[in-house]
Parts: sequence; C-alpha cells; structure tokens
Amino acid sequence: MPSVAQILTTKSEPRMHHGRPVVTIDADDSVFEAVKLMAEHQIGALIVTEGPDNKIAGIITERDYARKIVLMERSSKTTPVRDIMTAHVRYVRPTDTVEECMALMTAHRMRHLPVIDEDRLVGMVSIGDLVKTIISDQQFTIQQLEHYIMGAHT
Repeated sequence: MPSVAQILTTKSEPRMHHGRPVVTIDADDSVFEAVKLMAEHQIGALIVTEGPDNKIAGIITERDYARKIVLMERSSKTTPVRDIMTAHVRYVRPTDTVEECMALMTAHRMRHLPVIDEDRLVGMVSIGDLVKTIISDQQFTIQQLEHYIMGAHT
C-alpha cells in the first residue's frame, strides 16, 4: 500500500509538493478570510497557525463553517478562526500508509490530515487523495492480473 510521501509527490496542486507551503491562516483572522482562502485554493480545510513562529494551533474546515457559523447565525466577518477551529489536530507522517490514514479518518470522522515530518508541516492529504490512490492501486493490480491471465493462455 502506498505511503503518504508517495501521495504528496503525485499531487498536482503545487501547494502540496515537498518544500512548498500548505495553505494556512492565522488564528486571529476572520472566518470569512478562511472561507475565502479555501475557495481561492479549492480546498476544504486550512491549518491554523499562531505566534511569530507560526506554530500549529488547529485546523478549520468547511464543515466547521457550516456548523459553527451558518447554523449558529454568527458573522463570519467578525468571528475569529480560533473561535471555531478544532484545536486538537490529528496528523500523519510521510511514512504512514494509506490504510493507516483511512483508519484514522474513519475512526475520527475526518476528511483532512496534515502531514508532519520532523515537527514541520509538509503537506495535507484528504479523503479524496486516499480514495484516488486506492482506486489507482486497484486498477494497476487488475491490469497486472489481466496481463498474467492473457499471457498464461497464449
């Protein structure tokens, strides 16, 4: 099964390649700014940072916006990200497998996992990334089996 590192190297979005930053937002910025950033980058989650060293403070998702702003009738322009973010951030390492990521996402009902390598944020994987990888891996296996079967009968 492929690793998280393999997924990050195959992602087409430039923000996800090693050495390039993941899209983040400061904890004091407004939720409106967070939603705007997500829309601009066509992503569903942002890592929330704080302080001069941009320490990871949490994660904010489209789901947070829907449940904690829209349904609670709060203003996204006046509510800071820190008020609705999830402060406990679960993450994976580049060496973790797709299976391990899927198990974590399923157990905690999450759609996005930051990737941390040596205490540094190096990427983000989504449930869509994992599903795409699993499908690709299965298609490769099917092709190999078809070639084996066809070769055995000729």
